[in-house]
Amino acid sequence: MRVLLIAGGWSKEREVSLDGASQIRRALEKLGHEVLFFDLTPDYQALINHAGKADVAFINLHGCPGEDGGIQALLEDVGLPYQGSRSRGSFLALNKALSKQIFINHGLPAPRGFFYAGRQLKNIPLKTPVVCKPNLGGSSLDMHIFSDQAELESYLHGLGENQEVLLEEFILGREVSCAVLDNSALPPVLIQPKKGIFFDYQSKYDQDGAVEICPAPLSRAVTLKIQEMALTAHNILGLRHYSRSDFILDEKDKLFILETNTLPGMTSTSLVPKAARQAGLEFTGLIARLLSLALNSNLPR
Repeated sequence: MRVLLIAGGWSKEREVSLDGASQIRRALEKLGHEVLFFDLTPDYQALINHAGKADVAFINLHGCPGEDGGIQALLEDVGLPYQGSRSRGSFLALNKALSKQIFINHGLPAPRGFFYAGRQLKNIPLKTPVVCKPNLGGSSLDMHIFSDQAELESYLHGLGENQEVLLEEFILGREVSCAVLDNSALPPVLIQPKKGIFFDYQSKYDQDGAVEICPAPLSRAVTLKIQEMALTAHNILGLRHYSRSDFILDEKDKLFILETNTLPGMTSTSLVPKAARQAGLEFTGLIARLLSLALNSNLPR
């Protein structure tokens, strides 16, 4: 089978995308498929031309473009099946302010916060420390924790009019991630960064950046709650095939959902492959499962 592997692109997460794609390519070839690799460019006609030569697509893009639903919409339009969530769910999950509101609408606990869209504020309705992250994007790029109110205000006032950020209260606790695969929650992963106070870009992608324990050494009740919330987030955002939701478990074991990712990382240090392995599915088997889900999904016409 001819698989169009779409990766790269021009987001800040390009290198992570290419790293994961190299491992996906090896798995696809091991499974006996012919891989047509496409490094995404702004020439969308080139993407459509490549799509016409393939039987199915495997998307390994991170950030925007890629997780925003645009590439998914183009593949839907030409009728090429692909793994992962459709265009609408992809857009909602990547937009942190929108997905946060949907979580709240459905009773999922999330940190207090507000959406800042580049306009000056007379009063900031949060006291430091405050977590500030781009509304669109991932891998904890350009994420900051401000402990000083004046520094926070200076940062916000320096943003351009079209820059969007989400600000949230800082919650001290343990970071936990939980993946969903084919409508079933995988074992959660407890994340312990070796440097800093949160799971930043370096912690995520350095070989020795963090201790990632799977299954997370948590009580059965907390584990089940995390899995339940991950599956709920997956469903209310209208996602399919797989996703990964990130959480903070505070010092009183209260759980808060942070965000949900529709195209989780697929590098050797990524969390979803680690959780799938714990569930008995090695990396090549995980890729085969995702490809099967893509081929057995009905695309909207």
